[in-house]
Amino acid sequence: MEITINLTRPEGSPGSGPLRVGWFLNSDKGAVLFDPPERVSFRQTNRSHAKSAARCPGVIQLESRYFMIRCPYDLQIGFGRDEKGQAHLINRAGAGSAIRGNKLSQVLALVSEAEWRYPDRPTVQLMLPYCFVAEEICYITQLDSFAHYRAQPLPGTIFGGRFPIHAWLRPLMWAMEWHDTSKDLILKRGDPLFYVQFEGDGPDRAVQLVETERTPELIAWMEAMSGVVNYVNQTFSLFKAAEALRPPALIRPKERG
Repeated sequence: MEITINLTRPEGSPGSGPLRVGWFLNSDKGAVLFDPPERVSFRQTNRSHAKSAARCPGVIQLESRYFMIRCPYDLQIGFGRDEKGQAHLINRAGAGSAIRGNKLSQVLALVSEAEWRYPDRPTVQLMLPYCFVAEEICYITQLDSFAHYRAQPLPGTIFGGRFPIHAWLRPLMWAMEWHDTSKDLILKRGDPLFYVQFEGDGPDRAVQLVETERTPELIAWMEAMSGVVNYVNQTFSLFKAAEALRPPALIRPKERG
């Protein structure tokens, strides 16, 4: 006995067509530093051979489902401890740094030592303004830019993460667990920093990423969630309450003049 099941999404239903995801920067301050997310795609590759990886549908399908965020800063940072044993960051570039010394703490932060997962692995966080939203069930996964080669490997591993962007809105950040503190953290502006992937109600659906207006309703909804991590241990427990406050429309494609 053979059983065949065909799934057809009705045209015009919420689950039909591509999964639409909106993105925006939570502030216009320094916006020219931050490149739009890019779909991961390696176009300048050898496609002359029928068996080339560049023509493999499995490879193409995987790469097309990741979006890349590029690094906005040039940084060379070391880790050290002062005479009292307090952990701190060292700007190795000194006077030659692209970022002024008094602005570095606004960009990169060393997490309190009591909050490190391991006592010998400091955690650093790079603050970013990228926000993602969806009007239907959609989870974002943040992970390392694994398909891009780093000439200078990171001295640690980055923290990934996953949460529902239809129910929770916050700016992403980049975080690294520093395994080898004898080596500097070196980041170059324009290099791939991390990838994001989006999951909707079906693995067959393509993803359409659109820049959206930062509307007052969107900002008000984000403000309702701002800083709550300082008051509860499990923000996932607040998803239902946050979703109930969500405005009717989240995505309003941005018009370019």
